[in-house]
This record gives sequence, C-alpha cells and structure tokens, in this order.
Amino acid sequence: MSKTILVVDDQFGIRILLQEVLTQEGYEVLLAPNGQDALAVMQTQTPDLVLLDMKIPGMDGIEILRAMRKRGTDVKVVMMTAYGELDLIEEAKELGALDHFTKPFDIDELRYAISRYVEHA
Repeated sequence: MSKTILVVDDQFGIRILLQEVLTQEGYEVLLAPNGQDALAVMQTQTPDLVLLDMKIPGMDGIEILRAMRKRGTDVKVVMMTAYGELDLIEEAKELGALDHFTKPFDIDELRYAISRYVEHA
C-alpha cells in the first residue's frame, strides 16, 4: 500500500514539481493551494506526511499546523519556506514539525528526508 503525502503550497509550480517527483517515488500525492483546502482534505483523508509551506496567503503554515493539532491530527509535518525566519521555524518545531527546507530546496535532499520520515517511521 502506497504512502500518502499532502503538499500544501500556494505556488502552482511547486505543487506540480513535488507531485511529479513524489509520484515517481511511488507515493500517492494530494495537493492543496491553501490552508482551508488542506484542512478539508484532512477531514476525509489521513496523509502519512504533510509538506507545508510557511508563507501562504490567508492562513500561513503555522496557523494551518496549529489548526491540524487542535483537531487532534498527529500527522508528520515538514515545513517549507523561502524565508529564513528562525522564530517561525522554532514555533513550527514546537508544534511538532519534524524538519524544514528552505526554497529553493535540493530535490534529492527533500526526497531523502521524505523517505526517512515516511518509510522508516
């Protein structure tokens, strides 16, 4: 049974890139362009990992992560950010985020981290 990864990013290109890469790795990939869609997906499905962008208009990554935790969702989360906001990264880790990647990220490093968090859990 394949593992499921939810990619939450407002940038269409990032979502499609990650979908292509992760599908080639054998994962089922769910996509959400914003927090509302991500939370809606998580009402009906439980991904094995969420790749969550830190900066999303409307509801940022920390707010999305906080909302997921409030709902009792204990899903594994890896944050993505184009910014070096150490305070937000620390807050995300306090909320249970496992790791973070700064955009532009090395796709092979991200692939390895996902494999480590999903397959060797």
